Amino acid sequence: MVRSVHTPPPEHERLGEVAAAPALSVYRMLESSPHGLTEAEAEARASARPESVPRRFSRTGTRLLAAARSPFAALLAALGAVFVVLGDARGAMTVGVMVGLSIGLRYWQQNRSERAVAALRANVSTTLTVRRRAEIGHQSLERDVPVADLATGDLLMLVPGDVLPADVRVLSAHDLVVDQSAISGETLPVRKHENGRAHPVTESPSLCLAGTSVVSGYGTGVVVATGSATYASALASASARARPESSFDRGVRAVGWTLVRFMAVLVPIVLAVNGTVSGNWGQAVMFAVAVAVGLTPEMLPVIVTTNLTRGAVRLSEEQVIVSRLDAIQDLGAMDVLCVDKTGTLTEDRVVYANSVDIRGRSDGAPAEYAYLAVHFQEAPGDRLDEAIIEQLADAGDDVLAEATFTPVDELVFDHARRRASVVLRRGDQDLLVCKGDPEEILTRCTEVRRDDEQSVPFDRGERLRATDLARSYAEHGMRVLAVALRSFPVREGRYRADEENELTLLGFVGFVDPVREGAGEAIAALTAHGVAVKVVTGDNEHTAARVARTVGVDPGERVVLGAELDRAEGASLRELVEQATVFAKATPENKTRIVDVLREGGHAVGVMGDGTNDAPALRGADVGIAADTATEVAKRAADLVLLRKDLGVLAKGVVTGRRTLGNTLKYITITASSNFGNVFSVLAASVFLPFLPILPIQLVIANLLYDGAQLSLALDRVDPGYLRAPRRLSAAGIARFMLVFGPLSSLFDLATFAVLHWVFHAGAGEFQTGWFLESLLSQLLVVFALRSSGGLRVSKYVAGAAGIVALLGIALPFSPLAAALSFEPLPLSYAPWLIAVIACYGGAAVLTKRVYLRVRGSLL
Repeated sequence: MVRSVHTPPPEHERLGEVAAAPALSVYRMLESSPHGLTEAEAEARASARPESVPRRFSRTGTRLLAAARSPFAALLAALGAVFVVLGDARGAMTVGVMVGLSIGLRYWQQNRSERAVAALRANVSTTLTVRRRAEIGHQSLERDVPVADLATGDLLMLVPGDVLPADVRVLSAHDLVVDQSAISGETLPVRKHENGRAHPVTESPSLCLAGTSVVSGYGTGVVVATGSATYASALASASARARPESSFDRGVRAVGWTLVRFMAVLVPIVLAVNGTVSGNWGQAVMFAVAVAVGLTPEMLPVIVTTNLTRGAVRLSEEQVIVSRLDAIQDLGAMDVLCVDKTGTLTEDRVVYANSVDIRGRSDGAPAEYAYLAVHFQEAPGDRLDEAIIEQLADAGDDVLAEATFTPVDELVFDHARRRASVVLRRGDQDLLVCKGDPEEILTRCTEVRRDDEQSVPFDRGERLRATDLARSYAEHGMRVLAVALRSFPVREGRYRADEENELTLLGFVGFVDPVREGAGEAIAALTAHGVAVKVVTGDNEHTAARVARTVGVDPGERVVLGAELDRAEGASLRELVEQATVFAKATPENKTRIVDVLREGGHAVGVMGDGTNDAPALRGADVGIAADTATEVAKRAADLVLLRKDLGVLAKGVVTGRRTLGNTLKYITITASSNFGNVFSVLAASVFLPFLPILPIQLVIANLLYDGAQLSLALDRVDPGYLRAPRRLSAAGIARFMLVFGPLSSLFDLATFAVLHWVFHAGAGEFQTGWFLESLLSQLLVVFALRSSGGLRVSKYVAGAAGIVALLGIALPFSPLAAALSFEPLPLSYAPWLIAVIACYGGAAVLTKRVYLRVRGSLL
């Protein structure tokens, strides 16, 4: 069941307490001091620290166990045990080889994928600056220590470039700006200061969480949590838990149980009928074993794994690493894709959009003066400053040449003022250029520059116009800087913050996180293939809605906020998640909850994200997708890793998944129906034959030869119509197919029996050989009749494999192996009868397929 209300785990509650507590209380809670820990204290605490991020990569034994975890492999293993009990070493060995081959293929692919993912991880050794207290007295010393030596209570010096491996409570800050997009999903860095609030911890201004990085400014903080106690590791732990049963897992389990049910019903019937009619219960047991063999597709695990491996190779050609092989089938079944915005739909960077006056008309002056301010400021710039420099790097030289300004003073940005200024001198005039938050700048303006470069009073009407324009930009997901000026006579001394008033407003500079190239086309392709796309982001609702519209996702009447998801429950929650297409300010718990609700509603859900905050949802989805630039936690939780962050590759992957599932279903449905028909044939033969119509080992050999040819189905074409909609492995559909085409094949088996018994008066050896040939060749033929709804050209690989296997089957009774397999050569006069029976069967299969298509609409 989906939780109705999210309750923060204990470690998050403690973080909240530390975030809201005064500094002295924080020191007491962490048993630290303003002078830091002693070396002995730090060493003792670091040595007692639990492991950091839990790893999902398993050891060899666990990998083998995961590869062997298949109901089909279990079914074959049980059949092998029966052969052992009956003393049939050949049958037991043959089945054992099939199980081993399937497990080996899966293990090889898993190892291959894990090595590729591991190669993406950067092993970077880094250090951070801490303040450590002397063992005697209160003197302290700052020194660099490896991140592995950090301990709870350590006093940390925060400087630009630091990537934090621990959760840190900020104690002092000077223009401290932190990029926490990997945790919260916010595009732009956020300001941090010492005054915080408890919840949510991702939005607390006094907390810097593990996985975030310092962009600019300076500060001090105390380490609150390290290793597995951090917020990021709590998310990683959620992603490292056992994966829920995926859409393909459920399908495989259902198909396996369907075959078991057929076997549980038919094997006892054959045993009872044959034992009663013949009175020979030993022979009856052999008949029952033959039925079990006939119902079991011996190479099904190998065929499935081969198809999946072929799909993985195709995806690797598109630069996609498949870390969980079955995820390829889940990709084909996916009907809902939840996509993170930042870094997935967008490029996760800030770029200059435009420069306008307060009427929204294009005007280069605000950008040019903003460039002057950035060029001359000495304080480290933020992402907006970098975007201005990038946009005006060339034109800016002309601006500087014309202006010939000399820097005089600087009023650096701080969180309280939310603005920054530089003072530039030209001739007998000092010019203060102020840029910052429109709410702060507009309240300090008394005039506004018109397009004729004349200033007019910034009256109520002009103020409302400017405020509405800035709000409109924000509601369209843009970040806005207001730019204003003030002139002073040349003077000596420093300028003060209270002189940032009586300003003349120039206009606004807008910035956006640009939508990734090709995202719109990819969304359209996914939609055309029946995949509904939902945007789920930690960013604000305005930005989320703008990006969604840009890529072709209609936000509908409103964007759903994470807080609304926390309050909703039951039917209202399901309705909210089903109907909404854009979710904003979503926490990691919100994202996981969305996935859970959709899966409970019967959807096959994919999640694409690249942040630590996406990891639990990636792990809980039917198929999780991350880019190689994602955080390590996200890559570990994902099933597919894109080496190119391109949704277009994902759209191609969906088609690959459906093609793989389609070719797998061809084998399962055709083989299961033929094997089901064999059961009826054996049941009928048990009534009037004094011997087995075919030996279990002969049936295994026939199935293996046929299955060997079907390995080529991985290279076959699939009906275009089949690729247009999500597809799943349906036990009910397979059972329906078996009940129609199984008895049909049995009719022609009985015709073969009649020919062998009444025309050729065949003994046991000839009879078994004759049915072996008819069974094998008819199965090979019916693949051509039933592999497609019609009109799809046969792959040369499928045709070639079928031809080779047919020749091997015909030659086998005449080979040196014939005696070991109890085969006897047949007279040539049997060939016309055999050809006639097989041709009639092929024609009947085509006619039945047409009726089936009219009734059901699809074969698979």
